[in-house]
Formats: sequence, structure tokens, C-alpha cells
Amino acid sequence: MSDIAARIQAMEESATIAMARKSREMAAQGVEVISLSLGEPDFSTPDFIKDAAVQAVEQNYSSYTPIGGYAELKEAIAKKLQRDNQLSFDPSQIVCSTGAKQSIWNIAMAMVDPGDEVILPVPYWVSYREMVRMAEGIPRYIQTTVEQGYKFTAQQLEDCISDRSRLLIFSNPCNPSGAVYDESELRAIAAVIEKHPDLYVVSDEIYELIRFEGMHFSLGRIDAIKERVITVNGLSKGFAMTGWRLGYMAAAKEVAQACEKLQGQVTSAPNCIAQRAAITALKADPSEVAYMKDSFRKRRDLVLDKCKDIPGWVNHIPGGAFYLFPDVRAWFGQSVAGRDIKDASDLCMLLLEEAHVGLVPGGAFGSPNSLRISYAASEEQLVQAMDRIKKVLAG
Repeated sequence: MSDIAARIQAMEESATIAMARKSREMAAQGVEVISLSLGEPDFSTPDFIKDAAVQAVEQNYSSYTPIGGYAELKEAIAKKLQRDNQLSFDPSQIVCSTGAKQSIWNIAMAMVDPGDEVILPVPYWVSYREMVRMAEGIPRYIQTTVEQGYKFTAQQLEDCISDRSRLLIFSNPCNPSGAVYDESELRAIAAVIEKHPDLYVVSDEIYELIRFEGMHFSLGRIDAIKERVITVNGLSKGFAMTGWRLGYMAAAKEVAQACEKLQGQVTSAPNCIAQRAAITALKADPSEVAYMKDSFRKRRDLVLDKCKDIPGWVNHIPGGAFYLFPDVRAWFGQSVAGRDIKDASDLCMLLLEEAHVGLVPGGAFGSPNSLRISYAASEEQLVQAMDRIKKVLAG
């Protein structure tokens, strides 16, 4: 009998972290690996945010903070949500956590009882499913395809809802596909949600500032369902602050209080210096960090152009985030460099070991016919990586 709890033995390791680890192991052996597996901006945190952190250290911010975050931070988030998203929240409805990941974990643990169903459009971010399972919920999947731009429809949602449905969790823009839902699509989805008063929605908007066309529209703006929309966001992606670990959620007061209660028994408050820096980041005009979005758009176009030379890869044009999610099933059943390719995992391992490029198989996101490419890397690295892939697959 193992000494490790069954719940941990049943949990799958994050595929993105696993592939990054394998890439590091090969690099430690002297192999020049280009890792395009992690979703992490390659920019440094902007200087004006770092300056705020230094000032906080010098002003001796070093003590425990309120569990849900400094009052000034909650106020800054409330103003940001009003300014950028037209969402009205009192600071008491906001909980700051150690990253948006913890915010979603808090929600799952606070709202899902054993046997409750949680709807996950496919592809989904790798951790959604494991969070639901840890909360003893039952994941229910809405399948999407590259042909539909990896976006679920209102009718698909209607068909998936049962009397046990508790939550719908999805990201917009989406990790891993880069799909973006526009206002008309979200209003159609909201019309379905409105008919099911027991269904809440987690709208994960962590990639809000990395949207390439049009203005971001938050699901919580729709009056008919706004009390049942839990908006999650953070600083990691749009402000290049992954290691600062600062995320937040805004929800109905009862939900926020439940999440804060849970957090009080797990991590307590997030890092105090990160909170002070986040106040400055969120008060800034979004144009201050738009250069990152512009660079990601350029890299997206570069990688899409390179993909044209790789046979059998079917792409859609992602509208946000920094990922490509090609359908690669044309390669299944083929043999390359003496290796049989049964699925996307085999293809990713082939490309890691033969092309020395680290990618993530789509099965981790519920889409076994696809793989994820993160283009949060320099243009030079992206060109080199795509050329290596082409050399292995196209000769």
C-alpha cells in the first residue's frame, strides 16, 4: 500500500510543467532545446511596477495583510474592473490570491459538492479538470474543433446542461487555443445560462490584455446573469508578472466570502510586496503594457506563416493569448525517423528528441488531436524552432 493519499495518486501532473522539466533535463545534458511549452511572457516586469515594489520594501511592507488582500489593492481592482470591463464590484466582493490559479481553486472547492457537474469546453486549461476532480465534482465536456475555431456554441452548452450542473469554467481569450469570444457569442451563451438559475460561470480573463483585434468584452457585463458570473484575472500574463503570483476574483459577496474563508485556512494572504506592486500596475493605463501585445501579434503571424511549410498541420488564427493549437492528426499512424506516431504525445516526444523543440500534447487540454505551441519566445528562437520542426517532418 502506498503512503501517498489516493487523491494525489489519481491526480495527473500538469503536462506543461512535465514537458518543461524534460526540456530542462535535456538542456542539462548539453542539448540545445528550445522550449515552447510554458505559458510565460518572455518580457521583464515593467520598470514602473518594479519601482513600486522597491518602494514597498523600503517602506517596510513586510507584515501579514488581510486574507483577501490590502484594502487599497481591492479598491484598485474594483476601479480597474469598472474602467476596463464596465463591471461594478464593491471591494468586499473581491479576493486576491496567490495567482489566478488559486482563485479558480478556491472557487471550485467553495462551490462544488461531490457529484456536482462542472462544464468544461474543450480545449480547457490543464488545471481546470484536476481542480474539479479534487473537489469531487464530475467534469462534463463540450467538444470543439479547429474548424469551429475551438469555440463552443450556445446550443452545445444547452445540450450539456443537466439538473446537476453547478459551474461552467472557460477562459477568454483561451489557453490553449487562443480563441476569443466576441460580444455576440457571449450574449448567446448568456441567454442559455439565464435559463438555468443554479448554474454559475467562472470567466477566466487572465489573457484580457493580450487580445489582438477589437475590445475585450466581459461576460459579467450582461445584466441577466451578472450575479452568477465569477470573473477571474491576474497580473501574470498582461503585466509579465508570472513569478509575483498575484491573481484575483470578483463575485457575488456570498461567493467571495466563501473563497476568503477557505483561503484563510490554506495560504492566507498573497505576498505583501506583490500586492503593493499590483496596485501600481492596475492603476496604470493599459496602453502602458500594450507593447507586449503588439509583439505577441507579430510573433503569432510569424509562426502561422512558418506553419504553412509543415504538412498535415491544420491551424486556426488565434485572436489572443500567445499560443497556436494546430490539429496534427494527419500524422497519426505515420512513421518518422524510425518512430511510430500513434498520437500527439508521440509527435511531441519525437519533436523534443529529434528537433529539440519542447511542445505540449493536446491531450492535456482534452484535445488529443492537437498540440500547443507557445510563441512567448524571441523571434529568433521561434524561427529556429519552426525550422527544426520542418526539417524533421517535411525533410
